[in-house]
Amino acid sequence: MDSSISAESKIRERIQHLERSHDRVISCHVKVEAPHHHGHHGKIFQVSIDVRVPGGEVAVSNAHELNHAHEDLMVAVRDSFDAAERKLEDLVRRMDPKRTKPHPPIGHGSVARMMDEEGYGFIETPDGREFFFDRDSLSAGEWDALAPGTEVRFTERDGDKGPFATAVRPVAKHGNEAV
Repeated sequence: MDSSISAESKIRERIQHLERSHDRVISCHVKVEAPHHHGHHGKIFQVSIDVRVPGGEVAVSNAHELNHAHEDLMVAVRDSFDAAERKLEDLVRRMDPKRTKPHPPIGHGSVARMMDEEGYGFIETPDGREFFFDRDSLSAGEWDALAPGTEVRFTERDGDKGPFATAVRPVAKHGNEAV
């Protein structure tokens, strides 16, 4: 198809973004095909992207999709690059597990003590560790549901003054079982 300055500019911009996000990109080949004028298939742009990195390759194509949003060339380019970036991230993660962002551990314990006026408290875990938490660590309205002995789940964090808890949630009780 004839070159479009705006499409070419957007493609170069997205390639640069890929190179900034993944510093080991060796090559990136982009192929854009003009829509076929078949009445029953619509006028869908086909965008194929092939990205090579050391030890792997990612290829995406919307050639077999019937997404009518891809009648707009810029939308087809955006969607294809988004898919290529997701696949590239998956490839890099498989090749180098150390690059996977670790999730903080989920803790379980019970409220040891609360300072209602000051808006903070402490959670004690079964192994005896203690975690600070404050009113902002809970969803709205849950502070009043807490009292010493209330079972909670929380996300463990390390801070300058020691371990603390975020995303504190009371454990719902159904009958005698905690869930």
